Amino acid sequence: MANRSRPSQQKRHKERARQEKQKMKFERRQEAKVNRTNSPRQPGEDPDIAGIVPGPQPPREDMLIDDIDEVEAEADEAS
Repeated sequence: MANRSRPSQQKRHKERARQEKQKMKFERRQEAKVNRTNSPRQPGEDPDIAGIVPGPQPPREDMLIDDIDEVEAEADEAS
């Protein structure tokens, strides 16, 4: 007869891991719920777009002038 692992121990370990994961998710959800209720928010304001200014955006600070020139040159070549 072949040696087999003990499925009941594996099952118990797997079940404990699943329960621990559920517990962590529940705690994370509770924490998010508390943060949502405590966060200062304007009524009727969409938090995803709050503070966004419409129109052309200023160039990113991490782009150098040389990089901007290269991007503009590539755009000119493409059109």
